Amino acid sequence: MASPIIAPFPATRLRRLRRTENLRAMVSEVNLTAANLIWPVFVTEVAGAEGEIASMPGVERVTLDGVQRAAERAARLGIPAICVFPHSDQGLRTEACERAWDPENIGNRAIRAIKQAVPDLAVMTDIALDPYNANGHDGIVKDGQILNDETVEALVKMALVQAESGADILGPSDMMDGRIMALRMALEADGHKDVAILSYAAKFASAFYGPFRDAVGASGRLVGDKKTYQINPANRGEALRCVARDLAEGADMVMVKPGQPYLDICRAVKDEFGAPTFAYQVSGEYAMLEGAIRNGWLSRDAMFESLLSFRRAGCDGILSYFAPAVAEMLA
Repeated sequence: MASPIIAPFPATRLRRLRRTENLRAMVSEVNLTAANLIWPVFVTEVAGAEGEIASMPGVERVTLDGVQRAAERAARLGIPAICVFPHSDQGLRTEACERAWDPENIGNRAIRAIKQAVPDLAVMTDIALDPYNANGHDGIVKDGQILNDETVEALVKMALVQAESGADILGPSDMMDGRIMALRMALEADGHKDVAILSYAAKFASAFYGPFRDAVGASGRLVGDKKTYQINPANRGEALRCVARDLAEGADMVMVKPGQPYLDICRAVKDEFGAPTFAYQVSGEYAMLEGAIRNGWLSRDAMFESLLSFRRAGCDGILSYFAPAVAEMLA
């Protein structure tokens, strides 16, 4: 009886290129480096408020001295930018938000302190009124309504002072209509043509922001919610329209926020527009991962893997509280 004919094993063995670490690195489709990271840092002017934030273990509010040390650490690790978030005195928060454009507010003092310590480090800022708003909103509130155009006027004043203080990148996170064009025109007219705008173009009305509100002292202050100006989490098409508008109005880069629950939006933005695309791995994402790591449920490789997912989804960069830890791993 003749032996059965056995087809040869297929020549394609995908595991060949997974066999060693060097082979795996050689065929890696995307890479993560410290240059892809922006480190968000909370700076406080409130006596006794510095130290670890309970809902964000491992993340601290720092003083001006502390933000300078953070800037020096970022430079050593090859992180190209720090994003400053202010924790302001509750007694200085008003309905008109005048403190937002005070050259001596803690955010502007932090910009100058970083530039004094590490002149070449890029400093990104937050453009929104909530740190200075008695109502906790990103915009000016009147009779329960968030006023769009009046808010944009306030944001322009805020942005010009930040640019004058030395900011390299402005991050409008307010989601008001028309604010990118207004900011771009004002910056050009005031001689700040080289200041970049990284627009939070697709910022969703998310449940993942809770720990951040603790960090900036906003928890419990918010009157109502932010659903009239942040995007419905169900809406992909609307998010792309927001990105298209902000790019047309003069944004240099665009942001998707939150990050990992919206990787489909990141991919769509990059594919559709090709513009520099960023994501914000927000406080809730960080708190979940860091909590699981500290409990031993996940290894610390999870933070690296989470950031790699943004790169795979098309992001050029990521704002992440893991930035210094991951940069140390990469080093």
